[in-house]
Amino acid sequence: MSKTILITGTSSGIGRATVKYFSERGWNVAATMRNPQKETELNKLKGVKLYALDVQKQESIDSAISAAISDFGKIDVIVNNAGYGAVGAFEAASDEQIRRQFDTNVFGVMNVTRGILPHFRSKKAGTIINVTSMGGHLTFPLYSIYHATKWAVEGFSESLHYELRPFNIRIKNITPGPIKTDFYDRSQDVFHKEGLNAYDNYVNAALKNSNEFGKNAPGPEVVAKTIWKAANSSSSKLRYASDLLGRFTLFSRKALPLSWYFAVIRMMTEKGFVPNK
Repeated sequence: MSKTILITGTSSGIGRATVKYFSERGWNVAATMRNPQKETELNKLKGVKLYALDVQKQESIDSAISAAISDFGKIDVIVNNAGYGAVGAFEAASDEQIRRQFDTNVFGVMNVTRGILPHFRSKKAGTIINVTSMGGHLTFPLYSIYHATKWAVEGFSESLHYELRPFNIRIKNITPGPIKTDFYDRSQDVFHKEGLNAYDNYVNAALKNSNEFGKNAPGPEVVAKTIWKAANSSSSKLRYASDLLGRFTLFSRKALPLSWYFAVIRMMTEKGFVPNK
């Protein structure tokens, strides 16, 4: 019987690339998104079925998982990929933006994980893959809330892997560096607070520099390949870096004295910044 993978957030970017990658290699793919009725490409791929799933609604998650198990007989791997990115000066962030960031990136991962565990425990096997970020191990300016969510998922995953090990359920985190997706343009939500302009020069410079990394980054296919490697591994390895820049940046964070590392990050991200007078 072919293996089955369920992936959240497949309408674009990494999720979409991963659906195609696994379909091309003969897996059954449960591709989930909030509005599958709008999708016109993925539903035509071999072995792919679409399901409505909102990571903020447990009923939606349970329904999609149940339907996928009914259609394919089982789920072997689940990928928590759905994410939301809001950036900018923390003082300008609204309660709604902060809440949405955590609801999607943290509680969404927890909701889907909780939803699949009874199935994985019953068959004494399963792999949970979380698409985190190198931003779960290090930080850049303007990403404070985003980093908070990714660090939370890293801690959640590292602790959870102990209690799931006796059931032969593996946790694997994918830690990409910058990847060329709509995260850096169409889907990016920038904090804004009426009347607050003290941070404008800094935000304009740092956001421009960080977005340049995204424009020149590799495409989401490199992450899909890493997810494929993790999904087919029987090891207990927890973390998988997906690209050279991500690996180099993580190594630098560990190898350099903290003051040196901070100086490097400031040099990269604050280029062109002129303080307000």
